[in-house]
Amino acid sequence: MSNIKLFESKQIRSVWNEEEQKWYFVVEDVVAVLTDSKDPKQYIKKMRRRDSALAEGWVQIVPTLSVETTGGKQKMGCANAQGLLRIIQSIPSPKAEPFKLWLAQVGSDRLDEIENPELAAQRTRELYKLKGYPDDWIEKRMRSIAIREELTEEWKNSGIKQQKEYAILTAEISKATFGLIPSQHKKVKGLKNQNLRDHMSDLELIFSMLGEASTTAIVKTRKPKGLSENKIAAKQGGAVAGNARKELEFKTGQKVVTAQNYLTEAEKKRNKRIAASSSKKKSK
Repeated sequence: MSNIKLFESKQIRSVWNEEEQKWYFVVEDVVAVLTDSKDPKQYIKKMRRRDSALAEGWVQIVPTLSVETTGGKQKMGCANAQGLLRIIQSIPSPKAEPFKLWLAQVGSDRLDEIENPELAAQRTRELYKLKGYPDDWIEKRMRSIAIREELTEEWKNSGIKQQKEYAILTAEISKATFGLIPSQHKKVKGLKNQNLRDHMSDLELIFSMLGEASTTAIVKTRKPKGLSENKIAAKQGGAVAGNARKELEFKTGQKVVTAQNYLTEAEKKRNKRIAASSSKKKSK
Protein backbone atom coordinates (compact mmCIF):
# COMPACT_ATOMS: atom_id res chain seq x y z
CA MET A 1 0.00 0.00 0.00
CA SER A 2 2.89 2.38 0.70
CA ASN A 3 3.85 2.19 -2.99
CA ILE A 4 0.49 3.63 -4.08
CA LYS A 5 0.76 7.41 -3.89
CA LEU A 6 -2.92 8.39 -4.25
CA PHE A 7 -3.31 9.45 -0.61
CA GLU A 8 -0.29 11.77 -0.92
CA SER A 9 -1.71 13.56 -3.98
CA LYS A 10 -2.01 17.31 -3.48
CA GLN A 11 -5.27 17.20 -5.43
CA ILE A 12 -6.95 15.18 -2.69
CA ARG A 13 -8.10 17.14 0.34
CA SER A 14 -7.99 15.42 3.69
CA VAL A 15 -9.33 15.87 7.21
CA TRP A 16 -7.80 14.46 10.39
CA ASN A 17 -10.32 12.74 12.68
CA GLU A 18 -8.95 13.21 16.20
CA GLU A 19 -11.40 10.79 17.82
CA GLU A 20 -10.65 7.90 15.45
CA GLN A 21 -7.00 8.93 14.91
CA LYS A 22 -7.50 8.50 11.15
CA TRP A 23 -7.29 10.56 7.97
CA TYR A 24 -10.49 11.05 5.95
CA PHE A 25 -10.28 11.94 2.27
CA VAL A 26 -12.74 13.85 0.07
CA VAL A 27 -14.42 11.19 -2.08
CA GLU A 28 -15.06 13.57 -4.99
CA ASP A 29 -11.34 14.35 -5.18
CA VAL A 30 -10.42 10.65 -5.24
CA VAL A 31 -12.97 9.90 -7.97
CA ALA A 32 -11.73 12.86 -10.02
CA VAL A 33 -8.11 11.63 -9.82
CA LEU A 34 -8.91 7.99 -10.62
CA THR A 35 -11.42 8.60 -13.42
CA ASP A 36 -10.42 11.97 -14.90
CA SER A 37 -14.13 12.79 -14.68
CA LYS A 38 -15.04 16.43 -15.19
CA ASP A 39 -18.13 15.93 -13.03
CA PRO A 40 -17.21 13.59 -10.14
CA LYS A 41 -20.57 14.20 -8.41
CA GLN A 42 -22.43 12.73 -11.37
CA TYR A 43 -19.91 9.88 -11.60
CA ILE A 44 -20.56 9.02 -7.93
CA LYS A 45 -24.33 9.02 -8.50
CA LYS A 46 -23.99 6.61 -11.44
CA MET A 47 -21.54 4.45 -9.47
CA ARG A 48 -24.01 4.13 -6.59
CA ARG A 49 -26.77 3.15 -9.02
CA ARG A 50 -24.51 0.44 -10.46
CA ASP A 51 -23.48 -0.91 -7.05
CA SER A 52 -26.55 -1.31 -4.84
CA ALA A 53 -24.54 -2.79 -1.94
CA LEU A 54 -22.25 0.24 -1.93
CA ALA A 55 -25.24 2.60 -2.12
CA GLU A 56 -26.89 0.86 0.83
CA GLY A 57 -23.88 1.36 3.11
CA TRP A 58 -22.88 4.76 1.73
CA VAL A 59 -23.85 6.77 4.81
CA GLN A 60 -21.64 4.61 7.04
CA ILE A 61 -18.72 4.61 4.58
CA VAL A 62 -18.93 8.29 3.59
CA PRO A 63 -19.75 10.64 6.49
CA THR A 64 -20.12 14.36 5.81
CA LEU A 65 -17.23 16.35 7.29
CA SER A 66 -16.13 20.00 7.29
CA VAL A 67 -13.33 20.47 4.77
CA GLU A 68 -11.09 23.48 4.21
CA THR A 69 -11.60 24.81 0.65
CA THR A 70 -10.55 27.98 -1.18
CA GLY A 71 -14.01 29.38 -0.42
CA GLY A 72 -13.86 28.50 3.27
CA LYS A 73 -15.11 25.42 5.10
CA GLN A 74 -17.61 23.22 3.28
CA LYS A 75 -19.46 20.04 4.20
CA MET A 76 -18.21 17.25 1.93
CA GLY A 77 -18.48 13.47 1.71
CA CYS A 78 -15.29 11.88 3.06
CA ALA A 79 -14.02 8.35 3.63
CA ASN A 80 -11.09 6.83 5.48
CA ALA A 81 -8.63 4.48 3.73
CA GLN A 82 -10.81 1.42 4.34
CA GLY A 83 -13.91 3.14 2.98
CA LEU A 84 -12.03 4.43 -0.08
CA LEU A 85 -10.78 0.97 -0.94
CA ARG A 86 -14.39 -0.27 -0.93
CA ILE A 87 -15.42 2.60 -3.23
CA ILE A 88 -12.47 1.98 -5.54
CA GLN A 89 -13.70 -1.58 -6.12
CA SER A 90 -16.63 -0.03 -8.01
CA ILE A 91 -14.49 2.20 -10.25
CA PRO A 92 -13.76 0.59 -13.67
CA SER A 93 -10.68 2.66 -14.41
CA PRO A 94 -7.05 1.68 -15.22
CA LYS A 95 -5.90 4.07 -12.49
CA ALA A 96 -7.88 2.06 -9.94
CA GLU A 97 -6.22 -1.22 -10.91
CA PRO A 98 -3.17 -0.89 -8.56
CA PHE A 99 -5.58 -0.69 -5.61
CA LYS A 100 -7.60 -3.68 -6.79
CA LEU A 101 -4.45 -5.74 -7.32
CA TRP A 102 -3.23 -4.73 -3.86
CA LEU A 103 -6.56 -5.77 -2.29
CA ALA A 104 -6.44 -9.12 -4.09
CA GLN A 105 -2.88 -9.68 -2.82
CA VAL A 106 -3.84 -8.80 0.75
CA GLY A 107 -6.79 -11.20 0.60
CA SER A 108 -4.57 -13.96 -0.75
CA ASP A 109 -1.95 -13.33 1.94
CA ARG A 110 -4.55 -13.50 4.71
CA LEU A 111 -5.89 -16.83 3.42
CA ASP A 112 -2.35 -18.20 3.33
CA GLU A 113 -1.80 -17.05 6.94
CA ILE A 114 -4.99 -18.81 8.08
CA GLU A 115 -3.63 -22.03 6.57
CA ASN A 116 -0.14 -21.44 7.98
CA PRO A 117 0.00 -18.97 10.94
CA GLU A 118 3.81 -18.91 10.85
CA LEU A 119 3.60 -16.93 7.60
CA ALA A 120 2.09 -13.97 9.47
CA ALA A 121 5.12 -13.74 11.76
CA GLN A 122 7.47 -14.17 8.81
CA ARG A 123 5.79 -11.38 6.85
CA THR A 124 5.84 -9.09 9.88
CA ARG A 125 9.60 -9.61 10.19
CA GLU A 126 10.04 -8.85 6.49
CA LEU A 127 7.97 -5.68 6.83
CA TYR A 128 10.11 -4.40 9.71
CA LYS A 129 13.27 -5.20 7.73
CA LEU A 130 11.96 -3.22 4.76
CA LYS A 131 11.35 -0.28 7.09
CA GLY A 132 14.99 -0.40 8.16
CA TYR A 133 14.68 -1.78 11.71
CA PRO A 134 17.77 -3.64 13.04
CA ASP A 135 17.51 -7.43 13.42
CA ASP A 136 17.92 -7.48 17.21
CA TRP A 137 15.12 -4.91 17.61
CA ILE A 138 12.86 -6.96 15.31
CA GLU A 139 13.32 -10.07 17.46
CA LYS A 140 12.37 -8.12 20.59
CA ARG A 141 9.34 -6.68 18.81
CA MET A 142 8.21 -10.12 17.66
CA ARG A 143 8.56 -11.43 21.21
CA SER A 144 6.56 -8.47 22.52
CA ILE A 145 3.75 -9.32 20.08
CA ALA A 146 3.64 -12.91 21.35
CA ILE A 147 3.58 -11.77 24.99
CA ARG A 148 0.80 -9.30 24.23
CA GLU A 149 -1.28 -11.99 22.50
CA GLU A 150 -0.91 -14.30 25.50
CA LEU A 151 -2.04 -11.52 27.84
CA THR A 152 -5.11 -10.60 25.78
CA GLU A 153 -6.08 -14.27 25.66
CA GLU A 154 -5.94 -14.42 29.47
CA TRP A 155 -8.00 -11.22 29.68
CA LYS A 156 -10.63 -12.78 27.41
CA ASN A 157 -10.83 -15.78 29.72
CA SER A 158 -11.21 -13.35 32.66
CA GLY A 159 -14.32 -11.72 31.19
CA ILE A 160 -12.74 -8.78 29.35
CA LYS A 161 -14.68 -8.33 26.12
CA GLN A 162 -14.83 -4.68 25.04
CA GLN A 163 -12.02 -2.85 23.26
CA LYS A 164 -12.36 0.01 25.74
CA GLU A 165 -11.64 -2.38 28.61
CA TYR A 166 -8.46 -3.64 26.91
CA ALA A 167 -7.35 -0.02 26.52
CA ILE A 168 -8.02 0.73 30.20
CA LEU A 169 -6.01 -2.28 31.36
CA THR A 170 -3.17 -1.50 28.95
CA ALA A 171 -3.04 2.04 30.31
CA GLU A 172 -2.82 0.71 33.88
CA ILE A 173 0.17 -1.49 33.00
CA SER A 174 1.86 1.35 31.11
CA LYS A 175 1.35 3.84 33.94
CA ALA A 176 2.80 1.44 36.50
CA THR A 177 5.69 0.50 34.18
CA PHE A 178 6.71 3.86 32.72
CA GLY A 179 4.82 6.41 34.81
CA LEU A 180 2.94 7.32 31.63
CA ILE A 181 -0.20 6.12 29.91
CA PRO A 182 0.22 5.27 26.18
CA SER A 183 -1.10 8.62 24.90
CA GLN A 184 1.44 10.48 27.08
CA HIS A 185 4.21 8.12 26.00
CA LYS A 186 3.33 8.79 22.33
CA LYS A 187 3.46 12.53 22.97
CA VAL A 188 7.01 12.24 24.35
CA LYS A 189 8.01 10.50 21.12
CA GLY A 190 6.21 12.93 18.83
CA LEU A 191 3.81 10.26 17.54
CA LYS A 192 0.25 10.73 16.30
CA ASN A 193 -1.48 7.80 14.62
CA GLN A 194 1.62 5.57 14.68
CA ASN A 195 1.89 2.39 16.75
CA LEU A 196 3.75 3.28 19.98
CA ARG A 197 5.56 -0.06 20.25
CA ASP A 198 6.96 0.29 16.74
CA HIS A 199 8.85 3.33 18.03
CA MET A 200 10.07 2.01 21.36
CA SER A 201 13.77 1.65 22.11
CA ASP A 202 15.17 -1.76 23.10
CA LEU A 203 14.84 -0.94 26.80
CA GLU A 204 11.30 0.38 26.43
CA LEU A 205 10.31 -2.84 24.66
CA ILE A 206 11.97 -4.95 27.34
CA PHE A 207 10.20 -3.20 30.21
CA SER A 208 6.92 -3.24 28.31
CA MET A 209 7.28 -7.00 27.87
CA LEU A 210 8.15 -7.44 31.55
CA GLY A 211 5.05 -5.51 32.63
CA GLU A 212 2.74 -7.53 30.39
CA ALA A 213 4.38 -10.89 31.11
CA SER A 214 4.14 -10.19 34.85
CA THR A 215 0.46 -9.27 34.49
CA THR A 216 -0.15 -12.50 32.56
CA ALA A 217 1.46 -14.54 35.34
CA ILE A 218 -0.66 -12.77 37.99
CA VAL A 219 -3.88 -13.26 36.00
CA LYS A 220 -3.09 -16.96 35.49
CA THR A 221 -2.48 -17.61 39.19
CA ARG A 222 -5.07 -15.32 40.82
CA LYS A 223 -7.78 -15.69 38.15
CA PRO A 224 -9.40 -12.23 38.47
CA LYS A 225 -12.85 -11.68 36.97
CA GLY A 226 -14.14 -8.54 35.28
CA LEU A 227 -12.58 -5.15 34.78
CA SER A 228 -12.11 -4.03 38.41
CA GLU A 229 -10.23 -7.17 39.50
CA ASN A 230 -8.12 -7.17 36.34
CA LYS A 231 -7.20 -3.52 36.93
CA ILE A 232 -5.63 -4.55 40.23
CA ALA A 233 -3.66 -7.32 38.49
CA ALA A 234 -2.57 -4.90 35.73
CA LYS A 235 -1.27 -2.39 38.28
CA GLN A 236 0.62 -5.15 40.12
CA GLY A 237 2.12 -6.57 36.92
CA GLY A 238 3.14 -3.13 35.73
CA ALA A 239 4.67 -2.34 39.12
CA VAL A 240 7.08 -5.28 38.74
CA ALA A 241 8.44 -3.67 35.58
CA GLY A 242 8.18 -0.17 37.04
CA ASN A 243 10.33 -1.05 40.04
CA ALA A 244 12.95 -2.63 37.76
CA ARG A 245 12.92 0.46 35.53
CA LYS A 246 13.43 2.80 38.49
CA GLU A 247 16.30 0.66 39.75
CA LEU A 248 18.00 0.79 36.35
CA GLU A 249 17.48 4.55 36.07
CA PHE A 250 19.01 4.99 39.52
CA LYS A 251 22.06 2.90 38.57
CA THR A 252 22.62 4.56 35.17
CA GLY A 253 21.36 8.06 35.83
CA GLN A 254 19.45 7.89 32.54
CA LYS A 255 15.72 7.75 31.79
CA VAL A 256 14.35 4.67 30.05
CA VAL A 257 11.60 6.59 28.25
CA THR A 258 13.13 8.71 25.50
CA ALA A 259 11.99 10.79 22.53
CA GLN A 260 13.69 8.29 20.20
CA ASN A 261 11.46 7.09 17.37
CA TYR A 262 11.67 5.46 13.94
CA LEU A 263 9.57 7.99 12.04
CA THR A 264 10.29 8.47 8.36
CA GLU A 265 10.46 11.97 6.89
CA ALA A 266 7.03 11.44 5.30
CA GLU A 267 5.55 10.45 8.67
CA LYS A 268 7.10 13.48 10.35
CA LYS A 269 5.46 15.71 7.75
CA ARG A 270 2.08 14.01 8.26
CA ASN A 271 2.39 14.45 12.02
CA LYS A 272 3.00 18.17 11.52
CA ARG A 273 -0.15 18.38 9.40
CA ILE A 274 -2.13 16.56 12.10
CA ALA A 275 -0.76 18.88 14.80
CA ALA A 276 -1.62 21.94 12.69
CA SER A 277 -5.13 20.62 12.04
CA SER A 278 -5.68 19.91 15.75
CA SER A 279 -4.42 23.33 16.83
CA LYS A 280 -6.78 25.04 14.35
CA LYS A 281 -9.75 23.19 15.82
CA LYS A 282 -8.74 24.08 19.37
CA SER A 283 -8.32 27.76 18.52
CA LYS A 284 -11.89 27.81 17.20
